[in-house]
Amino acid sequence: MAIAISDIVATTIQSRTRTIADNVTKNNALLAKLDSRGNVKTVSGGSSIFQELSWAENANASWYSGYDLLPVAAQDVITAAQFEFKQAACAVTVSGLDQLKNAGKEQMIDLVEGRINVAESTMANLVSGGLYSDGTGAGGKQLEGLNKAIPIAPTGTTYGGIAQTDYTGWKNYANDLLATNLTAALIQGYFNTAWANLVRGVDRPDLIVVDGNVWQAYMASLQAQQRFMGTETAKLGFPTIKFMDADVVLDGGIGGFCPVSTAFFLNTKYLFLRPHSARNFVPLAPGKRYAINQDADVTILAWAGNLTCSGRQFQGRLDFNG
Repeated sequence: MAIAISDIVATTIQSRTRTIADNVTKNNALLAKLDSRGNVKTVSGGSSIFQELSWAENANASWYSGYDLLPVAAQDVITAAQFEFKQAACAVTVSGLDQLKNAGKEQMIDLVEGRINVAESTMANLVSGGLYSDGTGAGGKQLEGLNKAIPIAPTGTTYGGIAQTDYTGWKNYANDLLATNLTAALIQGYFNTAWANLVRGVDRPDLIVVDGNVWQAYMASLQAQQRFMGTETAKLGFPTIKFMDADVVLDGGIGGFCPVSTAFFLNTKYLFLRPHSARNFVPLAPGKRYAINQDADVTILAWAGNLTCSGRQFQGRLDFNG
């Protein structure tokens, strides 16, 4: 009996859509943290992605006595940062020869599952790498990641369509340091300074993502102390240690994407992954794509969205590359 391989690939991806999205999320500590906070929020449409943020305080707040008139003027205190949709895709291809060799239904399903697994892990790495980008990669088509949201030199930058010069609160903390400053003797002091610049009441960093060099220096600074593992993030598969009450997570080592000698201090309350609801790791036009000049069937696994931020001033970084 002939097997419609395009239908098998498409329906297999469709049945695994949520699983694929989950696995991509769990591939990265930041995405796992955003998912646990409920900050992976789909977008249903529109020409771009809007992320609402508090622009100013309500000037109607005031002290009064007795019969004083209370200010009730309309207040424009909410605005929105605007982000473009970025798209990613990975084709799952099965040649006619593969179909002939895997004629049995079970064999064909095994072949498809294997290739979808590869596509899934490839997309996970693609998105994870994009989380650290400045959005200029691939001719400006790449995800706008942490290098865009939390640049080394934030003064005068524009992010989400908002110029930092127009809104002083739209500026991240950054400390550009020399490579010689990355030592066990100094790292705690730089962490303390970054922390102090990012705390507002109960708002504070809850995730610190570091590369291998920063991880080693910070670990060495703790050698004589008891280390604590963050149980919540550890349950997601990421070994962690603590700074204050924030999880410190290594995204270095084999296949790590964090920029070299860098630490990102993140308040994930104000960070969001905003995938389009119709492009959240789903087959693109299922059953309708065939190679015109080849004996092969193609199904495309697609994603569209962006990383957004509603509180840039609560995000920071240390860079030891000066």
